[in-house]
Amino acid sequence: MPVILPVKGISPVFGKNVYLAPNSTIVGDVVMGDDCSVWFNAVVRGDVNSIRIGNKVNIQDGCIIHCTYQKAKTVIGNNVSIGHNAIVHGCVLNDNVLVGMGSIIMDGAEVGSNSIIAAGAVVLENTKIEPGVIYGGVPARKIKDIPQELIQGEIDRIANNYVQYADWFRETK
Repeated sequence: MPVILPVKGISPVFGKNVYLAPNSTIVGDVVMGDDCSVWFNAVVRGDVNSIRIGNKVNIQDGCIIHCTYQKAKTVIGNNVSIGHNAIVHGCVLNDNVLVGMGSIIMDGAEVGSNSIIAAGAVVLENTKIEPGVIYGGVPARKIKDIPQELIQGEIDRIANNYVQYADWFRETK
């Protein structure tokens, strides 16, 4: 069973068709939309500030989603994929974003819609990433604009696949 706990009397709220892996942890002031998934060993910790997650968001294995006390909440838009072992902390991810495996996105950063954060990238505090670009490196810098086919071929494909993968796990029950 996933760990779902209230913090200071506030419990997580889930939309329809949400899949939570048995060892995922979701606590506190977390509101999650429809068709989301939180995978193995992922932690969504709304204990010190709020976390708002849109529809069709997948938080893959080992991710940490957190925020900063009295400073930075976390907001994640719709159709967002957060790759294995990424850290998303006190920032905003707009709609249609792909966060690569092992990436770190720090407090006050904002990632524009239709963007990709490359695997292993570190998006520094208060960085503003324009829509439709790929950012990568340490610290993360603009690599290039994203062609439309990459938005559909990667961002949409991965988000849709994770809705399907979650269904596979529901079928095994």
